Amino acid sequence: QVQLVQSGGGLVQPGGSLRLSCSASGYIFSIYHMGWYRQGPGKQRELVARITSGGSTNYADSVKGRFTISRDNAKNTVYLQMNNLKPEDTAVYYCNAYRNTVQDYWGQGTQVTVSS
Repeated sequence: QVQLVQSGGGLVQPGGSLRLSCSASGYIFSIYHMGWYRQGPGKQRELVARITSGGSTNYADSVKGRFTISRDNAKNTVYLQMNNLKPEDTAVYYCNAYRNTVQDYWGQGTQVTVSS
């Protein structure tokens, strides 16, 4: 079955960096669009960054210039490098694999807390 296993995350001070990883199995990774979403306290889940199967990327305005999404199809893994983190980046981050409305999968979520 499809599995998305996330790693990384944790507590970091403002201005710090973290890298999230999402390792996929059970499907053909390279043909799926991959994304990172987040849900902050009392907020709705929002798109952070997305990378298509062809490698095109897009980002939420709030993270442009600070976050970078990348994928390694040989390792079936997608990454989110987060630099210059701010307290407002505090959220649970979710990995997503999307091909269509039926083939739409989520990771387990990982907490990122930015605090001094």
